[in-house]
Amino acid sequence: MKREDIDFPSEHEALREDVGTLGRMVGDLLLEQGGERLFQRVEAAREAAIVRRAGETHPPLLEALCRFDDAAAAAAFARAFSAWFRVVNLAEQVHRIRRGADHSVAGEVQAESLEAVLTGLRDAGRSWDEVAPTLDTLRIEPVLTAHPTEATRRSILEKEQRMARYLVQRMNPRIGARAAARLIDRVQMEMTIAWQTAEQSDQRPTVADEAEHAHYYLANVLYRVAPVLHENLAEAVHAVWGVDLHPSAVPTLLRFGSWVGGDMDGNPNVGPDTVLDTLAEQRRQVIGNYLREVRRLNRLLSQTARRVSVSEEVSERIAATRERLPEVFEAIPARHADMPYRVMLYLVEARLERTRDDVEHGYATPEAFSDELEAIAASLLGHRGERAGLFPLQRLIRRVAIFGFHLAALDLRVDSGDLHAAVAEQLDEPDWPERDPDARRAALVERLAGHDDAVAAGRHPVFRLLAAAAEARRRFGRRAVETLIVSMSRNADDVLAAWWIARRAGLEDGAMDFVPLFETVADLQAAEGVMQGLLASPPWRRLLSLRDDRQTIMLGYSDSNKDGGLVASRWSLQDAQRRLTEAFAEAGIRLTLFHGRGGSIGRGGGKTHRAILAAPPGSVGGRLRLTEQGEVIHRKYALRPIAVRNLEQMTGAVLQASLPGAGHGPLPTTWCETMQRLAEHSRDAYRARVHDSEDFAEYFRAATPIDVIERMRIGSRPASRRPDAGIGGLRAIPWVFAWGQSRHALPGWFGLGSGLEAVADEVGEDRLHEMLDGWLFFRTVLDDAEMAMAKADLDIAARYAALAGAVGERQFPEIRAEFDRTRDWICRLKGQAQLLDGDPTLRRSILLRNPYVDPMSYVQVDLLARWRDGGREDAALEQALVTTVHGIAQGLQNTG
Repeated sequence: MKREDIDFPSEHEALREDVGTLGRMVGDLLLEQGGERLFQRVEAAREAAIVRRAGETHPPLLEALCRFDDAAAAAAFARAFSAWFRVVNLAEQVHRIRRGADHSVAGEVQAESLEAVLTGLRDAGRSWDEVAPTLDTLRIEPVLTAHPTEATRRSILEKEQRMARYLVQRMNPRIGARAAARLIDRVQMEMTIAWQTAEQSDQRPTVADEAEHAHYYLANVLYRVAPVLHENLAEAVHAVWGVDLHPSAVPTLLRFGSWVGGDMDGNPNVGPDTVLDTLAEQRRQVIGNYLREVRRLNRLLSQTARRVSVSEEVSERIAATRERLPEVFEAIPARHADMPYRVMLYLVEARLERTRDDVEHGYATPEAFSDELEAIAASLLGHRGERAGLFPLQRLIRRVAIFGFHLAALDLRVDSGDLHAAVAEQLDEPDWPERDPDARRAALVERLAGHDDAVAAGRHPVFRLLAAAAEARRRFGRRAVETLIVSMSRNADDVLAAWWIARRAGLEDGAMDFVPLFETVADLQAAEGVMQGLLASPPWRRLLSLRDDRQTIMLGYSDSNKDGGLVASRWSLQDAQRRLTEAFAEAGIRLTLFHGRGGSIGRGGGKTHRAILAAPPGSVGGRLRLTEQGEVIHRKYALRPIAVRNLEQMTGAVLQASLPGAGHGPLPTTWCETMQRLAEHSRDAYRARVHDSEDFAEYFRAATPIDVIERMRIGSRPASRRPDAGIGGLRAIPWVFAWGQSRHALPGWFGLGSGLEAVADEVGEDRLHEMLDGWLFFRTVLDDAEMAMAKADLDIAARYAALAGAVGERQFPEIRAEFDRTRDWICRLKGQAQLLDGDPTLRRSILLRNPYVDPMSYVQVDLLARWRDGGREDAALEQALVTTVHGIAQGLQNTG
């Protein structure tokens, strides 16, 4: 396989070579595993797709090559293109690592690195003394969530990691030709085994399977790189200001969270058992990591008492543990008896094992474990040991501070309606859910004002979930579970209900952060009023005082987009952040905004660091908590150097946005008014088509493979909250996923063109140019829509529209007209001839993939028509369709 007609600048020539090498390997793979016939058909389809891209709308040869009588042959064809996408995605990740290494070798500072951010601050007149206090407040917390459209087998992920590692090793200029060839052989081996391995199991994944997927990244990648971020920051401070900041003196900036096992919203498979089982496995994994490091330290710290002294504290700790665990002390080899650090680490290892196994004489808390390590570190420092093993010990101490005995904090999420049902059970008042929200609020405030609500029993799933949280905190530590997210929060009583049920379930006041989640456009607009109602409640203020006077609020990007379109969603989110920031500042309560972002533009995706910098002034406040899911997790955190790079970009952006005086000054009133009008016009256009057009739901179900997605065994959670509720009941992830598959990408842009056109008529085009030049938020909205549109293909979407028959004939011309209108306005405002002229790297990446995505789309349309004509009963056709879904998702690098 080749890659013609793509312009690779000289600095990316190595990427061209990698793509060529790996593409030839895929060709060899197809010949070996699929035979000459498959190889030739794939090559011919690729060539025909290039012809199509050159100008011919639908080459007859491409259509013929993508039509199969045999479902198995169609699946093999799609898998061939998927194999190519796997290696291209890999080549691009390796190239990112290469570009970072090139900057380092050349002595250049890479853009958006911590050193680049600090250099920019210094050049803007900021001193270290000004920056240091803000550093003390930073907290970056990615939260991994289960994703019902991306759950690649762990064995495949591990193969991709190994392939990347071999390709990175091959970059070494001093490696010999034979060694380089052996590395390529290893890549070919992993690639071939991956071809012979199904990407997905035939069984629907359980919650435990989804947890294993998240744990793979947490325990294998993020665990390894977390200390590196802090070390890089210390080095950057020294490089920029000449300050000798020891890495151990850098505040701990990172924490990690997870929803997998605790997200009950719409998932009947999540409950008390999944909470406890998930945390038990997380403890097993993280303590397993600690044990490996303690054993390595044991082998490393071989200092003998005859050569160097140790601190009195180390000696006392050894004596105290010896009394508790004499059998362990007696088992220490006699030859190590005069090696005090080894002796102590044998004892530490034994206590860790007891902690993992939940038996006597383990560590009661991770802090107790860390204290032991700190005692050894202090002894090394006090006895000429700074260069005698201190560095790896301090790395372990940092990891304990980040991961504790829980690996990642497990968030709980429940629907507000389910909470009120649990309240009804506790009060034995069946009509409670139907009562007026103000009446419910008053009743709950009265109960919460006292402290006489005894711990109770209950059968409702939400009550049992919170009772399990109380047990989890006792078994796994207070940081293991401390967040309860209330989905569909619309009134203050929704959040108060969470608090009251938690208290009844045995959670002490202050143990949990009760987090309202505002999801729809209307809910975001009402968020300020809801929170002011809570802040006006004396019991709630007392609760916040137990949590350091800090409130967390979650903002939903997915449902607000599905509700009102891209522009209305983004503006509602931006305006809600501004109003909430001002309200909480006035109340004297610190605010943490938790961003519920997905991977695609239609679910809040895009460049995270730009979104942070575009947030309203004061809204970041040193804290970033955001969801990471699906292909985003794999893209950001599969490889260690890229994981470090992404963490640096987020940290640098949060630091910039959190400094006193950071961000723009007051925006011109006219800009905000124009943005409001743009949101209104865009929302009107979006809702008129998506929600108010009589047969649009029918069009969606016919012109996308949503019926395939709903039947795929790719998540433990159902695709719909309410299967009989049409578009309104469908979850945002499959909604966005289906539009991406059909090459519409509609949630990422629809309505923007009509909005821009209407606003230009009202206030003039010059106003829009001013906003684009002077307002990062507005530019980011246009950039994100542009990216979504570049991945769309309306000519191919027309083929999907044809599946809808007469409905498609009515709906699709309007969709195409809005696409053209939006594209023309974006290019006009940016002064571009075509989409992504201003982002050549992304444009090249999309061009690289298009000739390989397009044939799979043709195959998918043909298979969909045949499968549906047969009443959706042909299992072979369905399996072939599933293969095309996976392949297109890999090619577009977007699911939901």
